[in-house]
Amino acid sequence: MKKLHSRQQSRNIGITVTYIILILSAVICIVPFIWMILTSFKTNAEALRFPPTIFPKKIVLSNYVKGWAQADFSLFTKNTTILALICTTGTVISSALVGYGFAQYNVRGSKFLYIVLLATMMLPAQVTLVPQYLLYSKFKMLDSYWPIIIPALLGGGAYNIFLYQQFFKSMPKELCEAAKIDGANSFQVFSLILFPTVKPVALCVGVMALVYNWNDFYTPLIYLNSTQKYTISIGLQFLNSTQGTAKIGMMMAVAVVTMLPVLIIFFAAQKYFVEGIKITGMKA
Repeated sequence: MKKLHSRQQSRNIGITVTYIILILSAVICIVPFIWMILTSFKTNAEALRFPPTIFPKKIVLSNYVKGWAQADFSLFTKNTTILALICTTGTVISSALVGYGFAQYNVRGSKFLYIVLLATMMLPAQVTLVPQYLLYSKFKMLDSYWPIIIPALLGGGAYNIFLYQQFFKSMPKELCEAAKIDGANSFQVFSLILFPTVKPVALCVGVMALVYNWNDFYTPLIYLNSTQKYTISIGLQFLNSTQGTAKIGMMMAVAVVTMLPVLIIFFAAQKYFVEGIKITGMKA
């Protein structure tokens, strides 16, 4: 009885410590976002005050209007929306096709190629930066959206392919064979039978791709030179370089507005996001 009580007490302590760590981690992640929202309603003098104030003494709503008009953020938002939709759609479909191929077809060299594919997740982006830049430069794709779109049309990353492959691998091959006996080809089996069942994984990949492409700063910074082609992330940097700390309230206001669409989509789809990760983890 004492051992049982001691074991239960140790378990309770472990659960308590885990919750404390999770709460502290959540606070660390949330505080900068809350600080950004509060700063967006402050005057510039109050935003730069030290020691800083937590809540604005005077709410300044004009930061949102002036910040949005300071640079052409309507155009930047339009560019980002179109680019994010194209890249997200391309990633969801192309990674599903590649994952389906690795899961359903056991041809010579496929396992080796799959291992090489997964190994690319360990490579930092800086390693392939120069070769990719030279390649796009040779094909005269600089200052265009192609360097951003092409990777999305080719799977969008090894992790997306891994999620699909794990799910398709668990599907019974008898189902595919029965469909082929009935006259369906490989693409029909994929599009009409398997892909409709992969909705949680597709939404999971879609949410991750959308958030990444909406917030991507690194790739547009390297390949885009024309102001008319800037995305939101580059637009914020452009506003920072022209205004700096002189208009910090406006910068925070624009950052809040540009983050809202992604946050809304993420919270709306978080159920499917978690479900997709859970399904692929259970079927690994």
